Amino acid sequence: MADARTLMSTDVQSILAEETIDRAAQVMRDHNVGALPVKSADGALLGIVTDRDLVVRALAAGKTPDRTTLEDLVEDTPVAVTPDAHSTEVLQAMGNAQVRRVVVVEDGDLLGIISEADLAQHLADEDLAAFVRRVYQG
Repeated sequence: MADARTLMSTDVQSILAEETIDRAAQVMRDHNVGALPVKSADGALLGIVTDRDLVVRALAAGKTPDRTTLEDLVEDTPVAVTPDAHSTEVLQAMGNAQVRRVVVVEDGDLLGIISEADLAQHLADEDLAAFVRRVYQG
């Protein structure tokens, strides 16, 4: 089985917390991604915003896209693993938190992100099936 360094995508587009949800949607569209790590002005990782967050927690909640910042939307520190984390640790972290993505960090620096698609490319079918059941069925 692989480690997080092998599983992760390293071409990660992030966004500053002071940006609007409108800008986040544009960045997601331009880079064809469904999630963006959100950073503070000093580079600290604050969380992840997903396309679903933009729709459900912002637009459907009546937030104004060009005035609501990501700082207002990001709630929790993202689920993170180290680059040396074994794939079973990655699966466990994602399953426990019921999330579809984890960030890979080392010494506070964002190195990459691991998504369901990344897992699908590297995991055996039975491991992937167990992960899907855990995340989607609770």
